[in-house]
Amino acid sequence: MADPQSYRPSNIPEHPGVYRFYNGDDKVIYVGKAKNLKNRLSNYFQANLATKTDRMVHEAVRVDWTIVATEIEALQLEFSWIKQYNPYYNVQFKDDKSYPYLAVTSNDEFPRIFITRKSKRPGITYFGPFTHTWALRNTFEVILKVFPIRSCSTGNFERARRTKRQCLLGDIGKCAAPCVEWVSQADHKALSDRLVTFMSDSNADIVPTLRSEMALASEREEFERASKIRDSITSIERAQESADAALPDNLTADIVAIHHDGAHAAGSIFIVRGGAIKGSRSWIVDQSRSLEGEDEMGALFFSIYSQSTPNEIPAQILINELPLDAPALEEWLSGLRGAPVSLKVPQRGEKFEILQTVKRNAQYSLIQFLSKRATDAAVSGKALVEIEEALELERTPLRIECFDISNISGTSVVASMVVFEDGLAKKSEYRRFIIDTSEGFDDTRAMHQVITRRLKRLLDDRSIDEAEVAQLGGKLSKFSYPPQLIVVDGGAPQVNAAARALSELGINDIALCGLAKRLEEVWIPGSSDPIILPRSSEGLYLLQRIRDEAHRFAITFHRSRRSKVMLESILDEIPQLGSVRRAALLERFGSVAAIRKATVEDIGATPGIGNKIASIIEAHLVQISSQKVNTETGEILEN
Repeated sequence: MADPQSYRPSNIPEHPGVYRFYNGDDKVIYVGKAKNLKNRLSNYFQANLATKTDRMVHEAVRVDWTIVATEIEALQLEFSWIKQYNPYYNVQFKDDKSYPYLAVTSNDEFPRIFITRKSKRPGITYFGPFTHTWALRNTFEVILKVFPIRSCSTGNFERARRTKRQCLLGDIGKCAAPCVEWVSQADHKALSDRLVTFMSDSNADIVPTLRSEMALASEREEFERASKIRDSITSIERAQESADAALPDNLTADIVAIHHDGAHAAGSIFIVRGGAIKGSRSWIVDQSRSLEGEDEMGALFFSIYSQSTPNEIPAQILINELPLDAPALEEWLSGLRGAPVSLKVPQRGEKFEILQTVKRNAQYSLIQFLSKRATDAAVSGKALVEIEEALELERTPLRIECFDISNISGTSVVASMVVFEDGLAKKSEYRRFIIDTSEGFDDTRAMHQVITRRLKRLLDDRSIDEAEVAQLGGKLSKFSYPPQLIVVDGGAPQVNAAARALSELGINDIALCGLAKRLEEVWIPGSSDPIILPRSSEGLYLLQRIRDEAHRFAITFHRSRRSKVMLESILDEIPQLGSVRRAALLERFGSVAAIRKATVEDIGATPGIGNKIASIIEAHLVQISSQKVNTETGEILEN
């Protein structure tokens, strides 16, 4: 790797401009812009750079720049070079899926309409994207009835022209059949232009047009055609009822939101025209290599609008956070649209609420992306190797066990053990522990206890002859399989407690670490300083996922345990209610709330209870529900 000082430039101009870092293969690895090139570039050659920035400047071997007149020119040139070079270290947004578009080949001799998922090409007018393919196909069928331009392939069109025989679409009225000269080239082109104009109108609504067509067909006594148009109107209105949001009829805007989750981010857009959501789309940001402090919202705008036509850009764009260069972006978008474009961050009202919905869509897109990635064997393998290297393990931790403690003020203390093999959860081997607090409670003592209990089972099973068990047709306990790595939820105190348990049992072939929640630090035994993994590390993400799963499993068990203890304690206070009668009530009703709702007769029908004891139970529960509590001291007040 190169020493940045070896190619540090001198005499850098103090003007706006765009700069490029090149690696040893003379490939552009990063593109950036600056209002003052000298100030910005000097920062890259200072000490104590952020991790990925430091990696980038050491990988580079030279940097050059281009001076421009204004900040907006710098923004335009930066976007142009990012598109041209696809630099490794720039923020990269990726589509979370492929969306269909309605396309019209406006420049053809005989324009054609079709559905496509391919990237945009010049000479073709695109409408969309459409979130639901079924909605697009429904729209496509209706459009062909109102604007019957050709939709067949070039091969079929040329064959029909040679044979002078139209296809089925012409026979059923879904094509004007220019191939057999049912309409002239000029008329067909005019029909195509009317379709493009209709679809380009931001407030376009096909229903009024269809109603006019239906009325005209009825006047001509073409009742079969009128009934088909009526059915089309009904289907479109039903689709709109399920797709449209409760938005102002005059709202025409793009609504863009970005959602951050640690080292990951996703962006979504709702395309709103005339108060109706015409389409939506989501992108996932690849932050594994992008430099720290990059403007993600600006990169998202480049992904959305870099290939947009003027009619696709609205006058108003609502966003949940302003980009760093908001004025320059507004000017860039205004130049693309040929008219002013404003960026606004709504703070309340209907626009704010729909913006929150867009942000939730971005969040769910990110969840889906991370869920798919979690089951990717290649990604899991990379994460395990990163953990192995970061912790300096002797072998790859193919089996990882994680432990977490859950309690409220030292009561109902439980612990969980979750198992991940090859980076994937193995829920059949999860285990739960009830912690003995007879000698007092603290988090480290509980961690020592649960690790000791789990590893004692491992040592007991190691003394069993596996071949002998197999001959008898039995199976080893699920505690028999040793982990290569134990992860505990917590910092140095919890790790030291777990290490003490390993040492007391004489086990030295299992690695150990802890993951602290506050700064996501990785602690290992005997170390005074934690290991800090990069925020974009796949290894850190896997450790977080394992830790969070252990916490979820422990919390679930703790809630059920606490509910049972609370229920039993309430029933314990009722006179003449022994263990047998309590068990009968629990079996029949399941909760105090259910018992409280039951009548005296229902309670009395429980075996061993009777109406007399049922009346006592009801009176006791009524008394408890009417008591008042001082929320500051916890004291039960007199009624």
